[in-house]
Amino acid sequence: MKPLFVLLVSTAWSFTGAQYYYQGLMDYLENRLLAIEDRMQLWHEQSHQYHTEMKDFKKLTAEAMDGLKTEHSILFKDLEGAAVRVDRVEREMDYVETQTSPRACGNRADKVVEQEALKHFELSINLERHCVEIISGIRSVKILKRVGSPKGMWTRDPRSSKVYIFNGTSGDTIYQFNSVRDFSRSLGLTSSRSIRLPSEWSGPGSAVYNGYLYYIKQEADADMQVVKYNLLSGSVTETAMFPVEGRATVYNLNPETVADLAADDGGLWLLYAPSDSEPTISLAKMDAATLDIEQIWDTQCPREYAEAAFVVCGTVYVVYNTRLASRSRVQCVFDVNDMVLSEEAPLIYFPRRYGAHASLKYNPEEKQLYSWDDGYQIIYRLTMKRKLLA
Repeated sequence: MKPLFVLLVSTAWSFTGAQYYYQGLMDYLENRLLAIEDRMQLWHEQSHQYHTEMKDFKKLTAEAMDGLKTEHSILFKDLEGAAVRVDRVEREMDYVETQTSPRACGNRADKVVEQEALKHFELSINLERHCVEIISGIRSVKILKRVGSPKGMWTRDPRSSKVYIFNGTSGDTIYQFNSVRDFSRSLGLTSSRSIRLPSEWSGPGSAVYNGYLYYIKQEADADMQVVKYNLLSGSVTETAMFPVEGRATVYNLNPETVADLAADDGGLWLLYAPSDSEPTISLAKMDAATLDIEQIWDTQCPREYAEAAFVVCGTVYVVYNTRLASRSRVQCVFDVNDMVLSEEAPLIYFPRRYGAHASLKYNPEEKQLYSWDDGYQIIYRLTMKRKLLA
């Protein structure tokens, strides 16, 4: 009896201990579940808060975008209005400018000496036989490419298809291409033929004429020289000293141009300034074979605000601009034969470009100008008309 009682007491005690154990386990699990529920509730509340904030931010962004679109539309309309006003002002300026013809800078007073008059008459007869045209306008503009320095010169020999590049404002190397097409298709100057000259050229005022290169050589404390270089044989054939006081430059807006050689139907010309104190541009007719000076004129065209010039049929066209580059224009015309009247002097405005002309070279065979403008190589095709007194 006693062992049975002990067994029953022991069993009851075991059941009581197990009950306490499982009750503790259930309490622990319940507490953990409550903690998880609290955290899920917190996450839900935070998620709801984030969602609300995102909706508010989206609404604010949409309102800001609508405001920007409205302001953009207003700004675009203002710019359109400004463009219309600018075009109107330009048309009015062009109209005003067309009412004032540039003067044909004739200079008859200096031609009184008999020998000079005779030379002038012979030169006039020679030019009249070959060319009696004057520029009437710019027919088209072709921007070929951009190569090299902001300033330079390029030209084509009128008697061949070869193109010559003078990169920069001085140097002893020029670059030759077989044609304008080859130059336009090349990558830079890599596919060109480099020609090393025996001396440095000064300024973008060189000329290529009938297989010869004519360039300006000016060294420190020395007179300016015109050098004639045979491009075929690679040798200097002639040089001529040209006394100029100081280091006068021919164009005020391009001080690197100490003198400017030009070629047209009548031959070789030189535009220069006799001295720094001389306010106008002088013109010399040169013998292309010997570099002898045949005659000299004072064009009466101011050097101030001049950027470049060129010669067509014995008529000098001086191009002017402002110090802050704007639209270039032909503002002074001088004819060596006094065949251009003031009323027919052309009023030519060049189209808007990148900067200012560093050089302008006329090709009489093609009747077009080769221009260097802020590193861009540009071709201006010209329209011509007959001189009234021709």
